Amino acid sequence: MLASKLYSPTLREIPADAEISSHQYMLKAGLIRKSGGGLYSFLPLGRRVELKIEAIIREEMNNIGAQEIMMPIVQPAEIWHESGRWNAYGPEMFKLEDRHGGQFCLGPTHEELITTLVRNELRSYKQMPVTLWQMQNKYRDELRPRFGLMRSREFVMKDGYSFDVDEEGLHKSYQDEYDAYTRIFTRCGLEFKQVEADSGQIGGNHSHEFMALAQAGEAEIVSCSQCEYAADIEKATAPTLEMAAETAKDVELIETPNCATIEDLAQFLSIPLEKTIKAVAFTIDGEKTVLCMVRGDHSVNDVAVQNFVGGNAIEPATEDELKAHGLQPGYMSPIDADKPDNETFFILVDPSAMAVPNGVTGANKAGYHYQNVNPARDFKDVTVASIRTMVEGDACPHCGAPIHVVRGIEVGQVFELGTK
Repeated sequence: MLASKLYSPTLREIPADAEISSHQYMLKAGLIRKSGGGLYSFLPLGRRVELKIEAIIREEMNNIGAQEIMMPIVQPAEIWHESGRWNAYGPEMFKLEDRHGGQFCLGPTHEELITTLVRNELRSYKQMPVTLWQMQNKYRDELRPRFGLMRSREFVMKDGYSFDVDEEGLHKSYQDEYDAYTRIFTRCGLEFKQVEADSGQIGGNHSHEFMALAQAGEAEIVSCSQCEYAADIEKATAPTLEMAAETAKDVELIETPNCATIEDLAQFLSIPLEKTIKAVAFTIDGEKTVLCMVRGDHSVNDVAVQNFVGGNAIEPATEDELKAHGLQPGYMSPIDADKPDNETFFILVDPSAMAVPNGVTGANKAGYHYQNVNPARDFKDVTVASIRTMVEGDACPHCGAPIHVVRGIEVGQVFELGTK
């Protein structure tokens, strides 16, 4: 415990890849050292901090009657095949093969393994409820590890799993964890918000994220200025924005050279962005092509699109996939496109885009757009769905007051998985 004996190598110069202050401070103060892309060693001072956080978590888990276990990091592929998530989880999963050709993964999460562990042991409702949890390393092959410990390939996670007899028990276990997390982050001194969240790759229908408010955060949060409403921006449902009524004009095909983006188009025609209707297209699971239409000043919420259509992996559609459905990249719209079949081709239009009067949208012909488009009249066989991302000043869905968009770091999440 002598300072003269402390192993705490400090740095004078900030490494070039340390972009945010927290990463810089931890490196300079000798708390951590980078071992590789997204891989860090904890030095004595950093490890002491980690152990103090773990002690708080352990105390709060004990307070709600949760029991600590430890499961292996290496998990057999067959339990992931049984749940259907071996391929669905995506490229973030580290997969490996042993000397006998057996397939395994480094656990990104442990739902499959905990269920396999208890399903042959819990034989009676009298043994439930039970909540088991662990503090264990997790592994995810991040595409771009960055920001120090915020997005890394190896990290320590507290993950807990409850098993209940009925829905009432499920709701109680959820609330117990929710309250415990609130106490944990309060004791850690964080400024945080509990926000409604999308369940993502974990699944389930009900979820809250705990967001530590910070400008360096990668997540965007919508927060009401008047009531307690807060949600991850991917989960938040944007309100429909109406525009001043106009007398509908006849659709007209116009030449728009070098206007492949919505900004180019608005500038070329000297009109505001909200008078344009923007097209964005995705492919889901490599099988479903989805054309999304939003107002020109809005952006598409790809999580809302995926939740509406279903599926696991969502990616930007390729040029070949677009042309297969009569869509011209850079000039897309439902007009002159193939009719959707709601199996392989979907057309979703946000309600705010449907309300644009005499707007401008693509003509599915390179170098051309249609003007005086009134979507309610001119978009045929489309599905109207709320697919735009909320923006600063939108109305709160609970009380109607303006919302603010702030940034945060996800520090915890609770899910109701149901019977999944």
